[in-house]
Amino acid sequence: MINGAETARVESTAEYIGQAAGVTVSCHATMTAVFVSAAADPATHLVKVRTGDFNLQKVDDINTLSRRFVAGQIDFATLQAGVTRIQAKVIDFTWPQKLLGAGVVGVAPMLLFKATWGDLAWAFVVGIAGYVAAAWTGRHSTTPYIAPGGGGLIIGLLATALQLLGLATSADNIIISALMPLVPGIALTNSLREIIGKHTISGLVRAVDAVMVAGAIGGGVVIGSGLIRALGVL
Repeated sequence: MINGAETARVESTAEYIGQAAGVTVSCHATMTAVFVSAAADPATHLVKVRTGDFNLQKVDDINTLSRRFVAGQIDFATLQAGVTRIQAKVIDFTWPQKLLGAGVVGVAPMLLFKATWGDLAWAFVVGIAGYVAAAWTGRHSTTPYIAPGGGGLIIGLLATALQLLGLATSADNIIISALMPLVPGIALTNSLREIIGKHTISGLVRAVDAVMVAGAIGGGVVIGSGLIRALGVL
């Protein structure tokens, strides 16, 4: 849950592990807590969930490990050790990889707009700048939704300034493209999967969170563009 798994995946994983271990397990997962109980034990175990940045690599590692246990390829002690190892493992990309990825993701939508080569290059640069601004803001502020808003602010500032200076043709196209690294795509996808899977509460919570992130990004863009245009008029 912390790393971006759907509630249905969490519930089924816990129940399959219990079944493979010979214990009837019942699991109920929400966005804020996971409840697990066993038929042989009247007590219910509660684990609080504090969601943070998504890390789908850890979700895949846990999923693979649990499947190996259910298939009888490893014992329960190995499963426990593997979960502890995955939880403590730091899975991250280097900054050059992150910057290159942000730039490439920011360029891709420009191909649909049939943009000029100049705007294509600027979308690459502005996308990286917006990603760096969001990452920097997130490290210096724990307030929710401030980080994507900071990224949107920088993107709005730069794209509008480039158009006003005559260096770019369309600020709107650059903004739309450069925002792609900040869009909460995983949250939106998981929310739809939750709702389709009849996990309505968790799906709506994820959807509202995604909408709040999108609103913060849009607000940052509007403020940044407005500031540059106001300065240009002055």
